[in-house]
Amino acid sequence: MSRPRIVIVGAGFAGYRTARTLSRLTRHQADIVLLNPTDYFLYLPLLPQVAAGILEPRRVSVSLSGTLPRVRLVLGEADGIDLDGRTVHYTDPEGGEGTLRYDRLVLAAGSVNKLLPIPGVAEHAHGFRGLPEALYLRDHVTRQVELAAAADDRAECAARCTFVVVGAGYTGTEVAAHGQMYTDAQVRRHPMRTGMRPRWMLLDVAERVLPEMDERLSRTAERVLRQRGVDVRMGTSVKEATHDGVLLTDGTTVDTRTLVWCVGVRPDPLVESLGLPMERGRLLVDPHLQVPGRPELFACGDVAAVPDLTKPGQYTPMTAQHAWRHGKVCAENVAASLGIGGQRRAYRHRDMGFVVDLGGAKAAANPLGVPMSGPAAGAVTRGYHLAAMPGNRVRVAADWLLDAVLPRQAVQLGLVRSWSVPLESASPEVARVPGRPDAGPAGSAGSAGGPGRTEPAEGRQGGEPAKARPGEEPAKSQPDGESAKSQPGGEPAKGQPGGEPAESRPGGEPAKAQPGGEPARKHPGRPGADGASGKRHRTSESARPRPAHAPGTSRKAAEPSAAPKPSTGARRSEAPGGTRSSGRTRSPGAPAPTRSAGPPADPGPEPPPNQPPPGPDIAPGPVKRTDGPAVEGDS
Repeated sequence: MSRPRIVIVGAGFAGYRTARTLSRLTRHQADIVLLNPTDYFLYLPLLPQVAAGILEPRRVSVSLSGTLPRVRLVLGEADGIDLDGRTVHYTDPEGGEGTLRYDRLVLAAGSVNKLLPIPGVAEHAHGFRGLPEALYLRDHVTRQVELAAAADDRAECAARCTFVVVGAGYTGTEVAAHGQMYTDAQVRRHPMRTGMRPRWMLLDVAERVLPEMDERLSRTAERVLRQRGVDVRMGTSVKEATHDGVLLTDGTTVDTRTLVWCVGVRPDPLVESLGLPMERGRLLVDPHLQVPGRPELFACGDVAAVPDLTKPGQYTPMTAQHAWRHGKVCAENVAASLGIGGQRRAYRHRDMGFVVDLGGAKAAANPLGVPMSGPAAGAVTRGYHLAAMPGNRVRVAADWLLDAVLPRQAVQLGLVRSWSVPLESASPEVARVPGRPDAGPAGSAGSAGGPGRTEPAEGRQGGEPAKARPGEEPAKSQPDGESAKSQPGGEPAKGQPGGEPAESRPGGEPAKAQPGGEPARKHPGRPGADGASGKRHRTSESARPRPAHAPGTSRKAAEPSAAPKPSTGARRSEAPGGTRSSGRTRSPGAPAPTRSAGPPADPGPEPPPNQPPPGPDIAPGPVKRTDGPAVEGDS
């Protein structure tokens, strides 16, 4: 008799803990399949330290295959679930499609970014939910300080040295705290004009920093921020954003080139397509994390509305403390349902407290309800992170030691471009790459990233025009040169409705002046070509029809709902057993398309017979987008 198959969707805190516990409990008595868009588990609480240059990216990335024995990893994103047929449809990183059969299904898809309908935010802000966004922010901040140091105009210098963070929750507070330290250290090597220094602003509509945490922790965090020079403005948010700055709700205009969006999360809309009872966007489950009426279906983490047995009538909040513990209980109950484990049990919890790393030796923490601050809180915070991480502990500790005795390396690598990490991206953990047919206008350099967020070589605005490299033609997208064909105010962007394909833009005809001679006109993986042979490449999920699923089970578009009240910030970290939940991250937003299949995309013209072979490129992958009613989660 064949072994039962358990499919787990998502490798965030809940999904990863479920897979690890099941691997120990089943002992080859069941096949465990983990479906995730990346091959690593991201430890989100340390992501601000990646952006600040303290930790290298791989330190917070724990290998799934290396730490989950007896678990089969499938790279891809679920985009349809057939409950009656017991199958999960997914799309892999190269656009291929597949189906997984299951006997037990665990939904641990996590949460997505919450994008409020504020003019200009989707075009000019960047989120902070994945490694690509952290790497982009690090490069962007470094570049702005270097450009400010070389600027002759005092106003331009001030604008480039102003960094606005929206959301004073856990993530926003840590980003502002670490960012101020990073830029202060950088200007010591790049002196600016007399009297000029980097300025970080932290905005939130709440009355205090970290509003959902203990008031003593809130006072400690705000005191540390103000001592470092962070401009903390409570009761204030962004009313409108442009590439030159932001207009605040109090009427103030702030000139800036950097807007970081840390305004909370909502459950992944994947569960909305199931047609099952919901609670504010979360799938209703019983105390055993099982969906009523579906004995084969379990849910945990941010997508599950789990009854809080310590507070009758309420549900456990969307925190990683609960997501991590959900995973263990869910795995035990799944094993019990298959008769290969012990007795199933209900989920109960105890609040273990919170920790907030403010950089250096400063932190705010209340482990087991004991408030702490200063170096003692810093030691407890870092000790907790080392104990909570499922891997890379020695490497993280080594980076902390090196950061304490050596200066940070403030360099911009340029690996992630602005258009690769748009705020409305459905999957911030996977950066967009050229050639994806579903990137659309939002994936181009002049759209999702905003004119003020593109790199200098792509035609930045507000500064000196980027110069062409030796031996290359002048860039056509410079504001001071020939009118940019894909920028506002110029000719219609080629490749946009009413125009021809844009030159030097992903998805259109590539730039004619690239190193190594004339490049291939079709990148590998771009629709319409497959290498030099000219064969059609498989399009990604948004450019092809989907196989039929049972009614009400495939992912569908959700009608836009009324905008929720702005959240107080992004995910908070918690002490023993509690860190921010990871999961797959997808930002909603009013204009964002859904994951449901649309009409086949136009593959474009066939390449000429004398098409040269393409140069090296990054393998494209699908980028799913979601839409649905915005549900305010933990912030």
